[in-house]
Amino acid sequence: MKSNLIFLIVYLLIISCKNEKVSIKNESNPSVKHDQYITVLGIAQDGGFPHINNTKEFIAVKKGTIKKEMVVSLGLVDLTEGKKFLFEATPDMPKQLAILEDEHVRGTTIIDGIFLTHAHIGHYTGLMYLGREAMGAKNIPIYAMPRMKTFLETNGPWSQLVNLKNIDIRPIQADSIVAITNSLKVIPFKVPHRDEYSETVGYKIIGDQKSALFIPDINKWSLWNKSIVEEVKQVDYAFIDATFFKNGEIPRPMSEVPHPFIEETIDMFKGESEQVKSKIIFIHFNHSNPAIHKDNQDRLELENQGYHFANTGDIFPL
Repeated sequence: MKSNLIFLIVYLLIISCKNEKVSIKNESNPSVKHDQYITVLGIAQDGGFPHINNTKEFIAVKKGTIKKEMVVSLGLVDLTEGKKFLFEATPDMPKQLAILEDEHVRGTTIIDGIFLTHAHIGHYTGLMYLGREAMGAKNIPIYAMPRMKTFLETNGPWSQLVNLKNIDIRPIQADSIVAITNSLKVIPFKVPHRDEYSETVGYKIIGDQKSALFIPDINKWSLWNKSIVEEVKQVDYAFIDATFFKNGEIPRPMSEVPHPFIEETIDMFKGESEQVKSKIIFIHFNHSNPAIHKDNQDRLELENQGYHFANTGDIFPL
């Protein structure tokens, strides 16, 4: 009788652990839908993957030995209200919008709003597809900071989108709440970056139950007037800049593109709990970053420590 009781307890513990793992897996399972959620639509740096002037990467994609990755973008979905929003207008935007339409929300408009972070090529040039040469869209809401708004209004070909009313620029301000549905709010905040044409912002995305940071581009963490560690602790998910893994990764001075290396980020979090580390979801990988590959050993070791790496199709409930 005693041995049967021990067996039953062990069996129940195994089942409990199994169910816990399944529920965690479902947090990033495209087949599991929630009323409000974030979906990853791209993970690569502005130049995409494979990358220009890297023919070997294109050949490898053709052979199927590596996978093409779209430029970094998040979709934000509210199934209750039948609305969907996009963060970043990338060169891959037509496909990313098609994914949102086909797999998430079939709405009366192609998109209910696009939030821009800054004026570097991977983050806004997809707006061209809304113009007369392509869709000829009507009044697509574009959420933009003051300098970004001015840049679009005063520089062709983007000014034509404004003049033809292909886009409707919705001004936003740093640290101000933008309520986009009854359950979803967005707060832009400034971050230091190479701001040649516009300021650069990250976003805090707030749902009824959970919240997320989205910081795809930033200069070194030490240049920010906030603590990334403390900011991560305040949210459930933190999609943060993982352009490079370590110094010396590209054949030019890396001071020209002073992103925080993944190695630097994990060093800042080395004293934190696994619970805190597990909030981090690395995104915006340059083609040179070995962690763009799921089977990379360094990536696997960091995953064992609790860190996460964004994959296209992942879903994060809010």
